[in-house]
Amino acid sequence: MRAHEAGALHGQAGDRGPAWLRHPEDVNALVPSLWAENVAKSDGVVTVAGVGVDELAREFGTPLYVLDEADFRHRARSFREAFAGADVYYAGKAFLSVAAARWIAEEGLNLDVCTGGELAVALRAEFPPERIGLHGNNKSVAELRRALEVGVGRIIVDSFEEIGRLGALAGELGVRAPVMVRVTAGVEAHTHEYISTSHEDQKFGFSIAGGDAMEAVRRILADEGLNFLGLHSHIGSQIFVTDGFEVAARRVLRLHAQIASELGVVAPELDLGGGFGIAYTTQDDPSSPETLARGMRGIVEGECAALGVDVPRLSIEPGRAIAGPSTFTLYEIGTTKRVALDGGGARHYVAVDGGMSDNIRPALYSADYSCTLASRESTAEPVLSRVVGKHCESGDIVVKDEYLPADVAPGDLLAVPGTGAYCRSLANNYNHVPRPAVVAVRDGEARLLLRRETEDDLLALDLG
Repeated sequence: MRAHEAGALHGQAGDRGPAWLRHPEDVNALVPSLWAENVAKSDGVVTVAGVGVDELAREFGTPLYVLDEADFRHRARSFREAFAGADVYYAGKAFLSVAAARWIAEEGLNLDVCTGGELAVALRAEFPPERIGLHGNNKSVAELRRALEVGVGRIIVDSFEEIGRLGALAGELGVRAPVMVRVTAGVEAHTHEYISTSHEDQKFGFSIAGGDAMEAVRRILADEGLNFLGLHSHIGSQIFVTDGFEVAARRVLRLHAQIASELGVVAPELDLGGGFGIAYTTQDDPSSPETLARGMRGIVEGECAALGVDVPRLSIEPGRAIAGPSTFTLYEIGTTKRVALDGGGARHYVAVDGGMSDNIRPALYSADYSCTLASRESTAEPVLSRVVGKHCESGDIVVKDEYLPADVAPGDLLAVPGTGAYCRSLANNYNHVPRPAVVAVRDGEARLLLRRETEDDLLALDLG
């Protein structure tokens, strides 16, 4: 039987919803854990740093990514302070713009980029190159050359071919390339669970178990143009507990100790990656930076003591945990309909003026989101609703299940929290829909970070 395009998104019971979703006592109220710190409601209108979304919609249009700048900065600063003595690299893939890169620099964080395009944004922002790390499993020669020419602080190598390319380029340019080795620890962690077997089959990293990681270090040490900094591990995304980090750190630090004993080199650094989770819905319970720092430091220090090795300088890479909660997406409702289902139930569909072009995560990952009526207060009863986009796809779903007032109507504004990470980064032009603008709000003032694309932008690439 052929699966429906929407997959698991399409087949939930209409008026029951998932087990974790509770009927709201007040359908107009915000759930604080899902929103940036300066988001509130005043007479039913969502405000951010004192600016109402009705005003933002009039000035900038919809759909619109609305970013609470003070919240973004506070989350960045919280990681830097919690992990004092370690290096915090903001994962630019979550969300990156020239302004955001400048905020990250001003708050004292480093920056992780994984393409030449992301590096270009960082350089346009005049981000200090020595505080930039370059990731990627298939970096081009041009990307590696530029990284060496501008003096990035570290390059995370991911293949034997890359080691050879980088060594040749370093010799050609007369520099010594600072490198870390991305390793596969055999651990994959997502949300509340971690699995410690059968995850060697992926495109990233050198296998520890298979011996490739040790061979990569040998080749780096044999090349005078390469400076070995240490090992890098990343185990997953949307992680709420440190159990998976513990398993991975144990395996990576055993390799760290093996390198010291067999090759006589004590690597000064260890990167345990990122993937720290955020609250998209009420089912999510993320850890604070302080809790993560205590747990991860304890893991590394305890394992190093057991192995009899010095503790390397730790680095981490939060992206989603900084950018994600800082932003919500503002939509205008265009149509509503109530659809009868088999068995007597019904589903309330609310269609907005965006969709999978500005947030592909529900279609791509079956990701859950919440939402609220943002432009007025309602006295209507809450009804279980599904928010969908305008694209020609059955799987174009923005919010699978949420309670909204029964009287939501065309022209109402709807806000979806937690869209600061991977929404603008993954935004696309499906159905030739221009990508939304990004607006930052701080102290009662809104300013445009990324302008809205236009049809002229789309047609500029079409040579006819």
